[in-house]
Amino acid sequence: MAHELTSPSPQVLASPCGSSPQWWRDAVIYQVYVRSFADSDGDGIGDLRGVRERLPHIAGLGADAVWLTPFYASPQADGGYDVADYRAVDPVFGDLADADDLVRAAHALGLKVIVDIVPNHTSERHPWFEAALAGVGRDRYVFRPGRGADGSQPPNDWESVFGGPAWTRVADGSWYLHLFAPEQPDLNWENAEVRAEFDSVLRFWLDLGVDGFRIDVAHGMVKAEGLPDIGHGQQAQLIGTQRLPFFDQDGVHEIHRGWRRLLESYGPDRIGVAEAWAPTPERLALYVRPDELHQAFNFQFLNCAWDAGALRSVVDASLRATASVGAATTWVLSNHDVVRHTTRYGSPERGRAAALLMLALPGSAYVYQGEELGLPEVTDLPDELRQDPAFLRGEGQDGLRDGCRVPLPWTADGPSYGFGPAGAWLPQPPEWSALSVETQSADPSSTLTLYRQALRLRREHPALGAGATVEWLDAPEGVLAFRRRAEGGDVLVTLNTTARAVALPLTGSPLLSSTTRADGAEGDGPAAEAPRTALFAPASPDGGGRVASASVLPVADGRPRAGQLAGEARRGIGPAAEGPDGNGGMGGTAPVLPSPAGEFTAHVADARNVRVPADSCVWWAI
Repeated sequence: MAHELTSPSPQVLASPCGSSPQWWRDAVIYQVYVRSFADSDGDGIGDLRGVRERLPHIAGLGADAVWLTPFYASPQADGGYDVADYRAVDPVFGDLADADDLVRAAHALGLKVIVDIVPNHTSERHPWFEAALAGVGRDRYVFRPGRGADGSQPPNDWESVFGGPAWTRVADGSWYLHLFAPEQPDLNWENAEVRAEFDSVLRFWLDLGVDGFRIDVAHGMVKAEGLPDIGHGQQAQLIGTQRLPFFDQDGVHEIHRGWRRLLESYGPDRIGVAEAWAPTPERLALYVRPDELHQAFNFQFLNCAWDAGALRSVVDASLRATASVGAATTWVLSNHDVVRHTTRYGSPERGRAAALLMLALPGSAYVYQGEELGLPEVTDLPDELRQDPAFLRGEGQDGLRDGCRVPLPWTADGPSYGFGPAGAWLPQPPEWSALSVETQSADPSSTLTLYRQALRLRREHPALGAGATVEWLDAPEGVLAFRRRAEGGDVLVTLNTTARAVALPLTGSPLLSSTTRADGAEGDGPAAEAPRTALFAPASPDGGGRVASASVLPVADGRPRAGQLAGEARRGIGPAAEGPDGNGGMGGTAPVLPSPAGEFTAHVADARNVRVPADSCVWWAI
């Protein structure tokens, strides 16, 4: 944030990637936690140059955009979410030229760039707050007198999200509000100067060429009039479950409407993304009304248990709420603030299945760095190395966010597995060598291969990603089955959340499976081995290899010979055996064949009983 107010005229830029103005409605956006992505200078901390050098990984994965966590000048009391200057790059991450180079390099690869903006609070080292402590411009923040005869008690009973009181007393006896760490004083958004300053900050980065903003604590900023008491403790546990006088107040929507107008002055393809914790899907949908922001993270989906009924309820409620305002739903499984979903769900198999479920749903999806590697949460970091401010304060968040922020492994060896030329700011487990990008890129059965294939299919198949509805089909308890319809071909998605394989009476050709093998629990009979990542699609007629394939068929005139089709149908994934319990191989019939026109045509045999493996998600072309 600059020390003076500026209002430069907006420079209207063309869409840098040449995509649809509404690209964000079904985009896959890759989150980069800058500190832990790639280190170019050997100081053990990721930086903007490191991100730029590794952008081909993101583009090769099949993402449409990259979201960067804060890289602004900051004392780093909360990983950069305590900003001292919103128009400067912190030296630990590089400089403004590095930011400009990164944006240009991303655009050259067809990637849009979304940057974080932190409007609820600044750093205590921000010049505005330093002046406020001296009695100048104090109305830019939330200062109040204390309670009690001598003012020694906080102004109300609000608690910090990180634990402890949300108030800190200063030398003259008054108190300032900080809903997060004491180093992060809350701004007063009733102050017109604050609003004008952030308009200027947004223009600064839009002029540099960024394509949008992820708005940190988009549900904050506005507090209930009179700052009323809540009446009980453990308030952090209530976030996202009920409205609080400091979160999800109706007044935030006026701010977002103003920012929507500002974004549209730069063109229809610049977007705002709300990190908004709301108690219901209906409240969340308010943030993505036509005149407000474009996306809002679906934390109800992220927090949902591994339970078919619960997942279906969340999907239905989410789609219904966003449809009511004409918005697309934004799905997310992991980010830099929560336990990685592979660990949260209890196994790599469930993590892979959850990814295919998310990527098959209508709307946009976010992929957190390392998710594509199947990285687990690191749960055994030494206490002395942790840097999460909540770890040092009780009764707030769990304080263990460092476990999802351990730097990425790029190579199978080296002092930090390719993260940088030296060590990493948090230690990486030795078993991550086998999970590195280098190792998984050479493995057709790896989670990285699965993500690459899934994102490629999602981009190419007309029934995936786009649209706004799912058509639920009957399925046994513990199993979800739904159909996505499109003129170019339909896709049926099956998710088995149970511990044993389940036979389903359906006809279809398997597109992609999350499973490693078609085995089941006790009583399922012999396992029918199948490729770990079962993707069935031949090379394109020009030999370009539309999709990396576990089963590639030679083609003649763009189509396989009938004999080859029949032979392939009998190998790998096959129909379930005819028996009283439907035991047999994982269900399927024949490969799915993209025609020269790009449509997906299913060559379906007569199988009517297919087996979906335990803890798996399978895409079928029908």
